[in-house]
Amino acid sequence: MWVHLVFSTKNREPFLTKEIRYKVQEHIIDNWKEKSIYLQTINGHTDHIHCLISLGRAQSIAKVAQLIKGGSSFWINKDQLTAEQFIWQDDYFAVSVSESSLQIVVNYIKNQEIHHAKNLLMMRLKNLKNYMVL
Repeated sequence: MWVHLVFSTKNREPFLTKEIRYKVQEHIIDNWKEKSIYLQTINGHTDHIHCLISLGRAQSIAKVAQLIKGGSSFWINKDQLTAEQFIWQDDYFAVSVSESSLQIVVNYIKNQEIHHAKNLLMMRLKNLKNYMVL
């Protein structure tokens, strides 16, 4: 079963700078190989990570999320990648993905920086428009 899994930093704190995010993603990739979890795609933004994974028959979404979040936060804190203690939010988002939608989800995950840059631009334009109306 294919699953799109998203988890966020505690209080959506923007701890995941590009440099830190790439290190965390590499750690997650290496860690998942050891735990026999198939990771198709991973990417994120300053406050969250998206993953596309294929669950094995004996794996649950909750257990995979726990392994990845717990292992990565332990590693981030051990290596002191952030100035403050790093914690993921307790919750996560997970949705199954059909075979026919895999490439759409892969592209969405790969293009997170572009997606968030567009959202930021739209928000700034909206704020500017509201300012000009006043």
